[in-house]
Amino acid sequence: MILANKIKKIKMVVTDIDGVWTDGKMYYTASGDSMRGFSTYDGMAVSLLKEKGIILAIISGENSEIVVSRAQKLGVEEVYLGEKEKMKRLMYLVKKYNIKVDAVAFIGDDVLDIQCLEAVGFSALSANSPIIGKCDVDLVTKRAGGDGAFREFIDIILAKQP
Repeated sequence: MILANKIKKIKMVVTDIDGVWTDGKMYYTASGDSMRGFSTYDGMAVSLLKEKGIILAIISGENSEIVVSRAQKLGVEEVYLGEKEKMKRLMYLVKKYNIKVDAVAFIGDDVLDIQCLEAVGFSALSANSPIIGKCDVDLVTKRAGGDGAFREFIDIILAKQP
């Protein structure tokens, strides 16, 4: 019941990308081009969030045009790349939208995410995260990053919205 009450307050979802929306692997061609695979399930989660009027932000430590392309295709406006201090960006977003940090849900998978995971109202790690057990989170998804982990996280949040 406590977790359900935490989830009902969510007004913004913040997500990492690599290891959450992707499997965490980076593929390179001989010419140096990089590739990542994204789950269509996670793309649908973006649409479902929009329908409920929940703000979505991407904060990634990587600086990737592939992420920019995916975000544009899905209509995600709040995209921050190359962020090594994600907590600063999270606090910027909280202030920008005038919401409390406990009204934010965050899903990540690695050490750059720990501060955010421990600060927000509802937090999750993808099933393939190497930091499971190294920080307190509300949920570890059953699905791995790149295999619908973000969608699973969003479905849980949306199921508890009024």
